[in-house]
Amino acid sequence: MADDPAVVRAAAPWRELAAVPVAFGAAGEAEVVVSPGSRLCPPGWVGVVVLGGAAVVTAPTQETADRIRAAVAGVPAGRLGDPAVFTRAFPLGRVLGPAALAYVSAAGFRPAAGDADPDAGVERPERLPAGHPDLTGLHRAAGRADADEAGLDEITSPAFAVRVDGRIAAAAGYCRWPGRTAHLAVLTAPALRGRGLARAAASAAVRHALARDLLPQWRARVPASRRVAAALGFTELGVQLSVEPL
Repeated sequence: MADDPAVVRAAAPWRELAAVPVAFGAAGEAEVVVSPGSRLCPPGWVGVVVLGGAAVVTAPTQETADRIRAAVAGVPAGRLGDPAVFTRAFPLGRVLGPAALAYVSAAGFRPAAGDADPDAGVERPERLPAGHPDLTGLHRAAGRADADEAGLDEITSPAFAVRVDGRIAAAAGYCRWPGRTAHLAVLTAPALRGRGLARAAASAAVRHALARDLLPQWRARVPASRRVAAALGFTELGVQLSVEPL
């Protein structure tokens, strides 16, 4: 992992969010630490981030950490994105993920036609302030679960929105994370998915982040979202998982 500049940069925010000193080691290695204040997961949960085949795992207590170390001994770190691995340590409650973590550089970015070409058949995204009232309708159309998953209400960047018949059909932005990382948020009205709207909105948000020398980060569980990221040039470097020990 230490020899891959892309993974090194991608690891920076996760190391800070772990809230205790951690390091992503060589591929196959996992570091399990006690961190009650970890922001890799909800409070009291176990947080897992795998990057470049190496893993960092935060546990809320020493006892939980000891159980995890015993359970994952001999397990390749790349497999720690699978919740089933942690059933060897304790019964599981709720599970968040696994979600793929993907990143793109300025050199690898492939802008969407609707973002770069006004004649491509997709309306060019407009720039709105974060929290603009017109975004409320998109949140309602998507439903609470999808809106919460997207996190568009948490962005610190402007919102980049595509309208259909005057209403916002898709929007994207990002939240500024530690390590000069731009964590993407993308949301599309369910009835209008599959038309390239998310790609156009996200492309504008990625362009904005790259212009500020930020590293765009795309976290997704849904295959359709992962395909949008891949179309924009994102490369999947790892996964994130949170599990609730019972």
